[in-house]
Amino acid sequence: MSLYLLTVAVLLLIAPLLLGVIKALKMWLLFKRPLSPLQGYRDAAKLLHKENVVSEEASLITRVAPFLVLSPLLIVLFFLPPATQGAWYVSFVDAFTLTGLMALSAFFLMLLGLDGASSFGGIGASREAFIAALAEPAMVLTIFAVSMMAGDLGVGQAGVNLASHFPQKHMASYLFAAISFFILLIAENGRIPVDNPETHLELTMVHEAMILDIGGVWLAIVETAAAVKFVIFASLFASLFLPFGYDLAWPLALAVFVGKLFCVALAVALVEVNTAKLRLFKVPNLLGIAIVFAFLSLITFYVLGA
Repeated sequence: MSLYLLTVAVLLLIAPLLLGVIKALKMWLLFKRPLSPLQGYRDAAKLLHKENVVSEEASLITRVAPFLVLSPLLIVLFFLPPATQGAWYVSFVDAFTLTGLMALSAFFLMLLGLDGASSFGGIGASREAFIAALAEPAMVLTIFAVSMMAGDLGVGQAGVNLASHFPQKHMASYLFAAISFFILLIAENGRIPVDNPETHLELTMVHEAMILDIGGVWLAIVETAAAVKFVIFASLFASLFLPFGYDLAWPLALAVFVGKLFCVALAVALVEVNTAKLRLFKVPNLLGIAIVFAFLSLITFYVLGA
């Protein structure tokens, strides 16, 4: 249990750092002014000392919604596959539960955007719903396909099984699922080419549009939720698609696991530097690719022998 809680604490601590590393790498790769990877912690500290600002049209929902955005994601952290051998984990939580909890967080974020009665908040909420409606089915299919290859529908147990007995005969299905999940990681976290988290241009922003009318502690909580969501997806990718280092001694296994998270962050930074943001109505094409690869993963799994 202590290793389990330690892993959760490490994920919470490094969540802002991962996003900071992505920003710093992008600045370095684009030959721009260097940015500290610790900027996320500094921004959070500043917001905690600022006044809570909300729209005059906002109701009690705006004051409660930030906590409801973060809470489901904190619960998901306790359902992730273990990072080290011998750590306690929840073995019975499946793809529907994880996707449902993250969808619940997205629902409260959309509610937060709508409650301020701002046109930007409404636009951002509608765009978020548009993207989520395509991404969540693909996510269920992808995790379900990987769980079938691992021999257990529980995501935690699937991660352990993959680390112990990698399904080499299903390598094609495994690669299809990995491609699908990486696309979903980008889409669900609002990264380029689906969304640009660093812009405030009303014609393009999605996530930022929903949080324009809040500030102070509430904004810090929502930004923390965004960082936690990214670390959840990175952890799932590391556990399900990079299942090595699990059987090492726990300090080394945990270090390898954290290293895999930073590798995922590096991959996201490289994708963002080398691609342009898509128009909103081109996003379904990208998510359609994720759905196709998820179906291909399931089909090849059964064709090659379940």
